Amino acid sequence: MLAIIGGTGFNGIQGFKEVGFKRIATPFTKNRVIIQLYSNNSTTVAFLPRHGKQHSIPPHKVNYRANIWALHAIGVKSVIAINAVGGINLKALPEAFILPHQIIDYSYGRNTTFFEDDLDHVTHIDFTFPFAEELRLKLREAFHLCNQNSAIKRVLLDYGVYGCTQGPRLETAAEIGRLSQDGCDIVGMTAMPEAALARELKLNYAMIALCVNWAAGVKDEKLDMDKINHIAQKGMEFASQVVSEFISLNS
Repeated sequence: MLAIIGGTGFNGIQGFKEVGFKRIATPFTKNRVIIQLYSNNSTTVAFLPRHGKQHSIPPHKVNYRANIWALHAIGVKSVIAINAVGGINLKALPEAFILPHQIIDYSYGRNTTFFEDDLDHVTHIDFTFPFAEELRLKLREAFHLCNQNSAIKRVLLDYGVYGCTQGPRLETAAEIGRLSQDGCDIVGMTAMPEAALARELKLNYAMIALCVNWAAGVKDEKLDMDKINHIAQKGMEFASQVVSEFISLNS
């Protein structure tokens, strides 16, 4: 089964109807994880809003272990993450999409692994390439097909380094300068430990990120939340089309 983890502004999959939900118990929270189920003809897809249905859970408080565990428990094999990010690389301009291929993790204090208690032996995962390349390339194909059929042509960066910061505050200009020197193309708050936890449970994981604003100090302009929300709304509508096309190509 495929799962979609939806970020800010992503509320569903185009052409799919919600047909129910599952409430999954995990060892990582007393509350069950609610996973929505969407269907189109004979295809069923799991959908998990990362920040909760009311978008009330900040990035540093997301229970990443519970979310990934619950998806694995219902038989999910592949995960497409949808993320809103800020642009550091000048090619990652607002409204552009990015298929990141690497991560640098600057977050702290999060529960980052399943392998820490009651172990028979210490366990390491190979995280050299944090995103599943085959899944990433299939997302690229779906994106280009949707773009060909759209009156508005979107920009796509085939590669990018995602810098994961702690949040929930946005970064300082100096912090973004550091991320730029480190080689980050985009900045967000939710890729980690989500991607690593998926790897620990052997789930294929890839991301399509929407740039909703310039990161701090990249451009000499003030943060405009109304503009950011507008970009997120329109961009996530297109991301939903891409996900739908991806499912059509691979079901």
